Amino acid sequence: MSAWLIGLPLIVGTAALAPLAARRWRRGVVVLTVIGVLLLAGAVTLLLAAVTAGPASAAATAAAGAAGTGVSTAALIGAGIAVAGSSIGAGIAVAYTGAAALASMSERPELFGRAMVIVGLAEGIAIYGLVVGIILIGKA
Repeated sequence: MSAWLIGLPLIVGTAALAPLAARRWRRGVVVLTVIGVLLLAGAVTLLLAAVTAGPASAAATAAAGAAGTGVSTAALIGAGIAVAGSSIGAGIAVAYTGAAALASMSERPELFGRAMVIVGLAEGIAIYGLVVGIILIGKA
């Protein structure tokens, strides 16, 4: 698990720099290829670190589980990611559907009910993420 946490900044940095590199330099394809090669090298390094790590003993695993790490921590992190991602997605969806609903209601006010159903469906995305988060917390 720690190998993935070490490699996460590499992945995030690459994802952030790739569009910037493509826009800034005329040789964006070359820059993106170099970034891809660096990302591949980092992934291979992480893979080698994970493969060469020895197996954990049962006593160490039990002690780590008692301290609240391991599976329970991963479940809690997953719950946080599920809730945050679904809330952000719902916010984006409501922004677009709400704007379209207001535009359509300004021309035809009788579409209020239909427009609110569409906006409500977009809000449902956040509720689904919350349900997944609650299920994951229950597993922790």
